[in-house]
Amino acid sequence: MAHKKVLVSAFSNLYTDQRIEKVCRTLYENGYNIELIGNDWGGKVKMHRPYPFSRISLISKSLKTAYFEFNWKLYQCLKNKADQNTILLANDLDALFPNYLVSKKLNIPIIFDSHEIFSEMPAIQGKMSQKLWRYLQDKIVPELKFMMTASESYGKWFQNQYKVQPVIVQNSPRKIEFNSEIPDNQPKILLYQGAINPFRGIDKAILAMHHLENVIFKIAGDGPMKKEYEALVIQENLQDKVRFLGKLLPEDLRKETLLADCGMSIEEKGGESYYYSLPNKVLDCIQARVPLILTPFPEMINIKKKFDVGEIIHNHQPESIAEAVKKVLNKGRRSYRSELEKAAGFFCWEKEELKIVDLFEKASV
Repeated sequence: MAHKKVLVSAFSNLYTDQRIEKVCRTLYENGYNIELIGNDWGGKVKMHRPYPFSRISLISKSLKTAYFEFNWKLYQCLKNKADQNTILLANDLDALFPNYLVSKKLNIPIIFDSHEIFSEMPAIQGKMSQKLWRYLQDKIVPELKFMMTASESYGKWFQNQYKVQPVIVQNSPRKIEFNSEIPDNQPKILLYQGAINPFRGIDKAILAMHHLENVIFKIAGDGPMKKEYEALVIQENLQDKVRFLGKLLPEDLRKETLLADCGMSIEEKGGESYYYSLPNKVLDCIQARVPLILTPFPEMINIKKKFDVGEIIHNHQPESIAEAVKKVLNKGRRSYRSELEKAAGFFCWEKEELKIVDLFEKASV
């Protein structure tokens, strides 16, 4: 029996979303007829994929109106493209509603991939939009037969809230056969990679540079807090110790990660989505055999219990962050190497994609 068509959609310009790329490639390589639909919010970077993709053009000037515009246009797009031989894959809550409506209209399967707990993200805490997203989530998620999410803690949250049982597909990178020499950097490199958003601990790490010698803090990414953090660096006279690399292409980011002496994932309590997350940067650093400083949240503590891949910070005081960085740097990458090797074999996409294939086979019946 021929595999079904899969319409994959997300509020994303697609290029830097590695989870969507990996899911689509897995399905494509397993014989599914993939079409990916995103939008041009935040740019329309040229990209090449082995399957068809398109970006819905948005004229909105604010993110709030962009969500409404995208959902309306996505509904029209899906309605025109879907048929009885289609599976819909909605990435995150901000693309779920139009997918849900079309699945009901045509009586076709829908799979929801919740990359995070969207309704509990820090950016919408206490806002009217949070009530809207919670309302949609409360109405739709309990009805879903097929769902996946990015961490065990997320899965338990959705199970407790909605009595659903998501398949846990961690956002692990593909395996890297690590044969590189560990660089002998002088000064040493502390790396943050990801969105420059609030509650990521970036500002605290900048201040920690006052307590670190012979260390450069590289920040790879972009986001709403970038200008504020650049101003903080100037205010604290730390221009020689902190470098903003900007938003890098995935292949360039991988090169930067491989060169680092210490990674970081020190999110703060900004809502349940952050608290229960397993950030991509943690798994990317593990795959690059780079030890990390980690925040004491459930997923990070679980990793630390299984594999000694770095150090847990005691709190978000700059002195405490600096202390954890010193501990990692004093031990050195080589001392963490064997544990990182074990963790890299455990946290890899080759394991996760088997769960995706199994889920889509069930949805195809």
